[in-house]
Amino acid sequence: MKKTIDFIFDFASPNAYFSYKVLPAILERTSTNLNIIPCLLGGIFKATGNRSPMIAFGGVKGKLDYERVEMGRFIKKHGLSEFKFNPNFPVNTLLLMRGAIAAEMDGRLAEYVEAGMKHMWEDGLKMDDPNVFVTAMTDAGLDGAHLLEQSQNPEVKAKLVSNTEAAVDRGAFGVPTFYIGDEMFFGKDRLNQVEEELY
Repeated sequence: MKKTIDFIFDFASPNAYFSYKVLPAILERTSTNLNIIPCLLGGIFKATGNRSPMIAFGGVKGKLDYERVEMGRFIKKHGLSEFKFNPNFPVNTLLLMRGAIAAEMDGRLAEYVEAGMKHMWEDGLKMDDPNVFVTAMTDAGLDGAHLLEQSQNPEVKAKLVSNTEAAVDRGAFGVPTFYIGDEMFFGKDRLNQVEEELY
C-alpha cells in the first residue's frame, strides 16, 4: 500500500511554492501519494499565535538577510529559475484558497494548484484582485468566473475553515507543513526528513 504525504498548504508562502516544486521527485523516488490540504495560513497564525517571518524576525539583525541567502541557495540547488518574489507580497489568499476548495469539489485541485503557484510565484500577479483572479484562472484552462462565484458558496467557506481548524488541531502552526501518518514536518528544509521517513 502506497504511503501518503499530507501537505498543509496555502499559496501565501513562497516556501510552499518551493516545496511543491521539489515534492514530485520525492514522490517518484518513494512511490508516495500527495494529499494537498488547502488551509488558510492567516487562520493558522491567528489560532496558534504565530506570525510571518518578516514580522517575527524583522527586528533581528541579519536574520532576514540570511533568509534571503538561504532562499537563493535552495533556488540554485533545485533549479527553480522561474521563481519570482511576488511584487504584491503579501497577497491576501482568502480568494485563492476558497478557489482551491471549489476546484477540489470540481475534481480539479491539481490543475488549480499548478495554475495558482505559477500565477503567484512565477508571474507575480496580484491574485487577491477578483478581476486578475478570473482572467488568470481562465487563461490556465479553468473557469475563473465559476471559481469566483463558488468562493462565496457557504459550503466552500465552511470547508476551508474546517480544513484550517483540523490542521491546527493536528499541530500545524505554519505552512508548509507535512504529515506522514502522525509524524509532522515543518518547512521546506525538512523535505529531506520527509523523504527519509518514507523509506
